[in-house]
Amino acid sequence: QVQLVESGGGLVQPGGSLRLSCAASGLTFSTYAMRWYRQAPGKQRELVAAITSGGNTNYADSVKGRFTISRDNAKNTVYLQMNSLKPEDTAVYYCNVDRRGLAYWGQGTQVTVSS
Repeated sequence: QVQLVESGGGLVQPGGSLRLSCAASGLTFSTYAMRWYRQAPGKQRELVAAITSGGNTNYADSVKGRFTISRDNAKNTVYLQMNSLKPEDTAVYYCNVDRRGLAYWGQGTQVTVSS
């Protein structure tokens, strides 16, 4: 079974940084695109960043220049480095992969940006 496990969330002050990790198992990790989504209370889940199997990246306009997605195929892990955090970044962050037409999600990790 595909499993995704996020970690690294927490409480930070505006302007601070966090690094999220997503450890994947149950798939040939290196061949799949990986994505980070987030969902704030009462809002739709939104795509934050994506990285292809070849290492190409895409970002939501709201995080461009502040967040960096990367992957370590040897560790079956995708990362989201979040810098210059803003209160509007507060959300539950989810790791996602699509495999054989099905979307798989991690349990989510809470990121709270507050002074």
